[in-house]
Amino acid sequence: MPIRHGCIVTAPEPWGAGLHRPECVVGTSSGDVYVSDWQGGVGILRSDGSQQSWRARAAGFRLRPNGIAALTDGSFLVAHLAEPGGVWRLERDGRLEAFVTEVDGVPLPPANFVTRDAEGRTWISVSTRQNPRQRAWRANIADGFVVLVDAKGPRIVADGLHYTNEVRVSPAGDALFVVETFGRRLIRLPLSPASEVGAAETIVTFGAGTFPDGFAFDEAGGIWITSLVSNRVLRLIGGRIETVIEDTNASYVDEVERAFVDGTMQADHLGPIPDTTLQHVTSLTFAGADRRTVYLGSLHATCLYRFRSSVAGHES
Repeated sequence: MPIRHGCIVTAPEPWGAGLHRPECVVGTSSGDVYVSDWQGGVGILRSDGSQQSWRARAAGFRLRPNGIAALTDGSFLVAHLAEPGGVWRLERDGRLEAFVTEVDGVPLPPANFVTRDAEGRTWISVSTRQNPRQRAWRANIADGFVVLVDAKGPRIVADGLHYTNEVRVSPAGDALFVVETFGRRLIRLPLSPASEVGAAETIVTFGAGTFPDGFAFDEAGGIWITSLVSNRVLRLIGGRIETVIEDTNASYVDEVERAFVDGTMQADHLGPIPDTTLQHVTSLTFAGADRRTVYLGSLHATCLYRFRSSVAGHES
C-alpha cells in the first residue's frame, strides 16, 4: 500500500475494475471520472460505482487514447498515441472524426495530451518527432512541441521541448505550464491575452528517479505532479516539494535510472513494476463537489486509486 504523506486524509483505495491503461483521468463536480481506454475509447467511473465505456467504430486504425478532454456536448477529444497521430473527436455513439491531424501541412506525430482551457482554446502536446518514440527517452533529445488551437486555427507555439507531457493554463490564465518528462522539469511560459506564448522559464528541475508526467493545480497555490517509475505524487508549494504519495521499488528505480543515464532506456523500462500498487502513476484529478477527492491514473493498473485530500483542487 502506498505510504501516506502530506495532504492525504484517507488511505488510497482502488476504484473501478477492468480498465485498460487508464493513463489519463478527468474529474467532474458530480464525482464522476472520465478515463482513457487503451482499447479504443473513453470510459467513465461514476460516483455510484457503475462503469461505462464508449469506443470508436472501425476507422482504418486502432484508436490508442492517451490524454482526453471532455467537451460540453458529451463528446471527447482524444490524443492518439499511435499512427496516424494527432487528436481525434469521439462521439458517444462511436463516431470518430479528425480534430487536428496536421499543422502547416505537416502531419502530427502521435499525440500525448489534449486539454481545453477556460477560454475554449485547445492545447495539444506532442512528446517527440522520433519514431519509435522510445528513441526520445534520452537526456539529449528535445524535439517535443505544443500546439494551440483557437479561432486562428492550429499552430505550434512552443518547440524544442524535452519530451512534452501534460500542459495546462494557470488558474490566473497568464501562463502555460508544461511538463518535460525526460527533461525532468516543470516549465512556465507567459501567456498574453492575445494567446501569444513567451519564452519558457524553469519552475523546478527534479532529481534522479523522478520522471514527471501529469499535474494539477490546487486552490492553495500548490501544483501536484505525478512521477513515473518512482510512483510518487509530489506537491510543489512555496518553493518546496512535498511528497504526497510514494510507492517505490528502489531497485527498479535504480535500474531505470541507470538505463536513462546510459542512453539505453527502452519500452521494457516502463513495463509493470514488481511489488508496487500504483504501476507508474501518470495523472491525477480532483473530483466531487468539494474538489477534495483525488483520483490517480496509471500505465498498468486495471483500476484507479482515490483518496481524500485536506486541500481542494483549483476550481476549473
